[in-house]
Amino acid sequence: MSQRSARSDADSSNVTPLRTTIGTIPGAAAASGAHASTSKDDGVEYSPDKQAALDYHALGRPGKIEVVPTKPMRTQRELSLAYTPGVAEPCRMIAADQSLVNRYTARRNLVAVVSNGTAVLGLGDIGPYAAKPVMEGKAVLFKRFADIDVFDIEIDAKDPERLIETVAALEPTFGGINLEDIKAPECFIVEKALKLRMGIPVFHDDQHGTAIITAAALLNAAEMQSRALNSLEIVCMGAGASAIACMELWIKLGVDRERITMIDSRGIIRDGRAGVDSYKAAFARPANDPRRTLADALKGADVLVGLSSGGKIPGELIKAMAKNPLIFVLANPDPEIPYAECVALRPDAIVATGRTDFPNQVNNVLGFPYIFRGALDCAATSINEEMKLAAAHALATLARTPVPDVVKEAYGVTELSYGPRYIIPKPVDPRVLPWVSSAVAQAAMETGVAQEALDLDTYRAHLTRKAGLQSL
Repeated sequence: MSQRSARSDADSSNVTPLRTTIGTIPGAAAASGAHASTSKDDGVEYSPDKQAALDYHALGRPGKIEVVPTKPMRTQRELSLAYTPGVAEPCRMIAADQSLVNRYTARRNLVAVVSNGTAVLGLGDIGPYAAKPVMEGKAVLFKRFADIDVFDIEIDAKDPERLIETVAALEPTFGGINLEDIKAPECFIVEKALKLRMGIPVFHDDQHGTAIITAAALLNAAEMQSRALNSLEIVCMGAGASAIACMELWIKLGVDRERITMIDSRGIIRDGRAGVDSYKAAFARPANDPRRTLADALKGADVLVGLSSGGKIPGELIKAMAKNPLIFVLANPDPEIPYAECVALRPDAIVATGRTDFPNQVNNVLGFPYIFRGALDCAATSINEEMKLAAAHALATLARTPVPDVVKEAYGVTELSYGPRYIIPKPVDPRVLPWVSSAVAQAAMETGVAQEALDLDTYRAHLTRKAGLQSL
């Protein structure tokens, strides 16, 4: 399953002070170099890059995270304050007023990344144990980009009701829940139930993270091509969690549902077609629609968004699309159409992929750390549609501003500016934190889901300093 477009994932720049820290990897470079030859083990072919990845995770302290204390514990008195008998005092305060848990514990800044391993990256249903490296990676990204602490929670439960009960029972521990790599349609059931039951933000990044970043890209690409959103003829290749969430958010931006053609592994989704669940049915074309194939759908289409898997779309088909098309081929690690082939066949297109090595990378790390940062800081009880749209508009607007030198240096370029090859900000742009988090917090306050009011000017200034910036 390669709908995980945006999580190919983070570039690196300034690392925030860690409370959940990235483990050290002594000797990793030398060790990876020792495996330059290709060999086989249990039927798996290893390349130097594969071995380097294994070394990265295995050498030194295994894995990518550890938990470290945030208070001094050098003396007997400090230990007595951290634990017995001193710890009884905050316990008594919280017992009298439950809301004080956020003052006396780390809960307010702690997010659970939860998965049952049924839809991991492009690997599919590999189970909760094999999913753990990905969840640790997600924890590192939360910390690196928004200074949010994470416990990764891998749950051995495919039954959605069991998963719901398990996660709901964790509410006393966490300030927010990030659902990850849970297959459709169970992911829809789980998220909906948890949002109704829990009084903290619940966010399924596979759905909404990709939707938010693609929405920002669509806003700018359509503006560059002088296209009205409600006039766009859109073909969506893929009908899983991210595809459905993307199209629903795009509709809230102004796209016309009747102009969306969604295609799954069995073809165009149509009224009366067997095997179409209620989530796909929301995008079913009329039964009398004469189109039957992907080739039919792409004739005259303005937008192609790929949320399926690599190589699914023959490049020749995009020749039939409308003038100046928008082509988002987001499967990872390989797009539905190779980038070079796509731009060669349609030099008039604005093209985005999920890869770091091509322009316009749709990367979820532009969203989830900052969305949770804003939600946690105003004690939001949920992440609603208005908060998602605020994040998308903030990203789109940020891309139109001059790019700071630190971002250009990170990518080894001297020029980077708003245009067909730069429609969304780069993941290393430190301005994303103050822009997106403050927009999310503002939307939370305006829609009544924030439990604490923030002075937005003060909050933006705080985030700006946190990002290592002098001013916006």
